[in-house]
Amino acid sequence: MSDTNTQLTAKDFTSSQEPKWCPGCGDHAVLQQLKNAMADLGLKTEEVVFISGIGCSSRLPYYVATYGVHGIHGRAMAMASGLKSARPDLSVWVGTGDGDALSIGGNHYIHTVRRNLDMNVILFNNEIYGLTKGQYSPTSKVGLKTVTSPNGVVDYPMNTVALTLGSGGTFVARVLDRDGKFMRDIFKRAAKHKGTSVVEIYQNCPIYNDGAFSVFTDRERKSDTTLYLEQGKPLVFGKNKDKGIKLDGFTPMVVDLNDASVSKDDLWIHEESDHLKANILARFYDDPDASENYLPRPIGIFYVEDRYTYEDALDEQIAQTQSAGEGTLEELLSGPSTWTIK
Repeated sequence: MSDTNTQLTAKDFTSSQEPKWCPGCGDHAVLQQLKNAMADLGLKTEEVVFISGIGCSSRLPYYVATYGVHGIHGRAMAMASGLKSARPDLSVWVGTGDGDALSIGGNHYIHTVRRNLDMNVILFNNEIYGLTKGQYSPTSKVGLKTVTSPNGVVDYPMNTVALTLGSGGTFVARVLDRDGKFMRDIFKRAAKHKGTSVVEIYQNCPIYNDGAFSVFTDRERKSDTTLYLEQGKPLVFGKNKDKGIKLDGFTPMVVDLNDASVSKDDLWIHEESDHLKANILARFYDDPDASENYLPRPIGIFYVEDRYTYEDALDEQIAQTQSAGEGTLEELLSGPSTWTIK
């Protein structure tokens, strides 16, 4: 247990277990920034619970010196929802992957998001099943050749941000595993959000899907293929910040800021509370290697909404029910409408 008067460091959140991830795996960077964020937030180890399902990402509870549950495939959201409902005082974090959350756990995922419990979902997306040796996942790109798609994936990939927004997400963000400080700041914003926060992490698997996100992380190309979202700032990108995004009605367009006919005043200003524009941003899903007129991939916070949480509504309902006085089990089971069969 932590000393209540001591400010903890990332080291205090480091468990005795050595991470069993492959060298070069993006999970190492995510783990470090999570521990950094915990310390920055002033949390105590006994106040935090990490819950996971199955997959490489789901080893996370072993590597953090907090309470933790390593559950079963696809069921991390259900376990975390139960815990948060029973113990709303705890800081609950879910470590899950694109397969664990969006395939076998897909139904739990969308209903957890819509219920809006006050917990944090860290979704590691490497576009592959890593732990079970390289099968394609719901987010794998079309054409990817794997052990279960030797002639190439034909399924259209799932868009995590679009799914989360469509499910009623109240905090939706995306980060890159190589952006350490940026990732850490997003984790802290997510933790402070009252509701379900979802942070999708583009994370490299060096063994089964190496370079899946290199078009967004390589130094030479990153500035032209990614768009960093900043609250209240125009959508500008490019190596020399010479490209912008403007809306033609509801259609986003890339404009050249070196063009004298284009003004920065014409650009789209990012507003985290704008659900409509967040949904448009979620559809910036082009593959720069396969599209000539691609839109850059957004990185950062897409959307934030202040909405009541499930556990607060549940507590209020229980209090209202109790205020009506005691009843009997027979009355509860009978309900307001019963029939007597003669």
